[in-house]
Amino acid sequence: MILVAIVVAVHLAFVGYGVIGGFLALRWPRTIWVHVPVVVWCVAIEIVDFVCPLTALERWARARAGMAPLPPDGFVDYYLTGTLYPADAKGLVLGMVLLVVVASWVLFARKRLARKECRAAARRTRRNHLAGR
Repeated sequence: MILVAIVVAVHLAFVGYGVIGGFLALRWPRTIWVHVPVVVWCVAIEIVDFVCPLTALERWARARAGMAPLPPDGFVDYYLTGTLYPADAKGLVLGMVLLVVVASWVLFARKRLARKECRAAARRTRRNHLAGR
């Protein structure tokens, strides 16, 4: 039963990171390279409809603990759909999540570009100062 709770917590963290990881990368830029594959994975699961290894692990752990099995629809449908948002709004919520992810990546790209421009301006200023201008 403890393993089931741990797997559910890790799965929730993974899904949550998929949603907000791009915003975390604004603070910790190197984490964008973790966020991108997480988002690709989440999108692939929605499009291709295969079983996530964490879902498979939870199913296995539930069986070993003598708990009721996880329904065939999987983790998100069992824990989130109908709990955090109405079941009939699943498509809308997925679209909004994708919009949030894209918005975070746009902000990340803009911040990175602004940082590069700032560094380039600082280099030009140093060169001009050293040249006596």
